[in-house]
Amino acid sequence: MAIPERVPIAHEPGYHTDTIGTFAGGQFFGSVSATLDNGGGDDWERRKRWWAVLHRFDASGAHTGSEIWFAGTSEDEDGAIKRAEERLGGWLDALPGRVHGDIAIGLFQVEVDGHVFGLVDGTEDYDGEDHAEFLPDELGFDPPWDGLYDT
Repeated sequence: MAIPERVPIAHEPGYHTDTIGTFAGGQFFGSVSATLDNGGGDDWERRKRWWAVLHRFDASGAHTGSEIWFAGTSEDEDGAIKRAEERLGGWLDALPGRVHGDIAIGLFQVEVDGHVFGLVDGTEDYDGEDHAEFLPDELGFDPPWDGLYDT
């Protein structure tokens, strides 16, 4: 079984897929996400970057655009997360006819500051087993493609 053309993603209130659904222009996936810049040592707080992310898709699940905004690092983690949540909230409020619920979207990726955001084919990393990974959130989707994910 191959990765489907449109990967179902289940809406889970209060969890990783809390801010997904449909709007007048199609479908959306919003999140507050963190990435970690390359490097080692004890300065992980400086290298952990927080983002507000809103991906938009047409009704058939094709990616139509993304808003990705850097909110700060874990040197001020609470502040960065709050700023990202506020920015995401504003973007979500601006979606006409927004309804939270399940979505089904195709593979896509956007790169910002060397970080990949999107739903990518992760089959190679899973010993050839069909797998799609939502990055940077690290949500893994596998057969039977029922919308549920692993973290």
